[in-house]
This record gives sequence, C-alpha cells and structure tokens, in this order.
Amino acid sequence: MKTLKKEDISQEVFDLYDYYAHNKIDRRQFVEKLSIYAVGGITVSSLLSFITPDYINTLLVKPDDERLDSKYINYESTKGGGTIKGLLSMPDNTTRKLPGIIVVHENRGLNPYIEDVGRRAAIDGFISLAPDALSPLGGYPGNDDDGRALQRKRDRNEMLEDFIAAFDYLNKHENCNGKIGVVGFCFGGWIANMMAVKVPRLGAAVPFYGGQPSAEETANIKAPLLLQYAGLDTRVNSGWPDYEIALKANNIEHAAYFYDDVNHGFHNNTTPRYDEKAANLAWDRTIAFFREKLG
Repeated sequence: MKTLKKEDISQEVFDLYDYYAHNKIDRRQFVEKLSIYAVGGITVSSLLSFITPDYINTLLVKPDDERLDSKYINYESTKGGGTIKGLLSMPDNTTRKLPGIIVVHENRGLNPYIEDVGRRAAIDGFISLAPDALSPLGGYPGNDDDGRALQRKRDRNEMLEDFIAAFDYLNKHENCNGKIGVVGFCFGGWIANMMAVKVPRLGAAVPFYGGQPSAEETANIKAPLLLQYAGLDTRVNSGWPDYEIALKANNIEHAAYFYDDVNHGFHNNTTPRYDEKAANLAWDRTIAFFREKLG
C-alpha cells in the first residue's frame, strides 16, 4: 500500500471531507465519492486512514504533564443541558489568580484534540475550561463519527447556554481573576462569536473559522475579537463580508486574519488538514491577544 503524504491528496478530497465532517453527506456517500480519488496505487482504505484523526501520536501536552494541574470537573448549566463535564487545566502550584479561557470544541464533543488545546492554554499561563456539550447524552463517545451524530441531537442554542455557564463557573473559581476569554473551533467558533454577543463581561473572543452572528446580534458585542479564517474555507468565509460591515458599523474592536492556502480545520493537528506554519502563527496571535486583553 502506498504511504500517503499531504501533497498526494487533491483539494477535492479535503473539500469532500469537510462536507462529511459537517453532516452534508453521510458516511456511505463519503466513501462512495472518495472512491473516485482512489487511483495510482491509492486505495479507499488508505485515504480513509490518512484523513481520519490521529489522536494518539499528536498530543502536544500530555494529560499527565507535571507542569499542570489538569482534571475533569462538573458544573451546572440551568438554561442548557444540566450537569456539564469539562476539563479544567491550570499551571501546577499556581499562587496567583489567572485570567481564564473557555475552550470550545468542534461539532463532535470534547475529543482529545480540544482537551490538548485546553492544556496548551494552561501551559501559556491561563486557567482553562474545556466543556463537553455532549455531557447530557453521555459525553464524547470516543470517536468523532458517533460524536457528530450525538451533537446533532442537541439544540445549538442550548449548547451555547452550556458554554455561557462555563464562563460563570470560571468567573467564580478561586484561581481565576475574573478576566475571561473564549476560543473556539468550527462549531466552537460560532459559539465564541455568540458568547461575544450574549456575555457583556466577556473579555475577548477568538473564533477559528466560525459561523458569524447576524447584523442585529453583532450590534450587542462588547468584547474585542480576533477572527481566524482559513483561506480555502469558502463555506465559512462567505459570511465574513457582512460580518465585517456590521463590526465596523458598530465600532467593535476586531482584527481578522486569513491564512492563505489552508483548509478549514487547519489548527487541528490530528488530521492532514493541519498546517503547522499557519496553526502556530494563529495560536501565537491568540495567546498574545489574550495576554493583552485579559492580563
């Protein structure tokens, strides 16, 4: 079997995966369409294996990293799903109150990649909380296919309330200084945008390739925004022009970055959509932004 590299894969395969990952086609349709690109020694099984997330070999901060105090907690979301599980991470033996970051997962629950992002934020000097919006349905089931299926069973506005409740939990935590931001990816990017709409005390928001609020909703934003977009992500990027107009019309502090020639999900280092250069730059900008706004 041919060992695949990113350059072996056509852009159409990445676009097809994006459709599949966002529930535009089911797995049977995905595999059928993928077979078109199984040529030249490339098999369907090798394509599936290559594009499936690798959560074992990609962790940047291990769960037992001695630099961290990282553990699961539960909090109540009275307007959302009830009891929500989340990963709470902070530097070990911290002696001062820290700014907080809510880390919001994609459309598949709290998988190992998002837990890793939460730990990365703690390594950078924040107290982070990465909730699992699948908690009312038993939590992230251990694979993304089932995670997506579960998340489709929840109302996205109820899930938004779960993340707003995470803000309230972190705000009351003894190790948090009350200055709290949010970073989210894909579905989580929409949540980050909407938390800026719904939470007047939010200190900063960083949506990665997230869906945009309406013009009417945008007018309620108080928090500064750092917006991260993938250059090849025509689906999400189509909403940017109207969002930019609304942000400017309401004098909302914002900066938007478009990373050329990268796909939706470029920050996720578990799939071949990952682009190391763009991901590192986007994360560096994210942490610098949070330090400036929440420090």
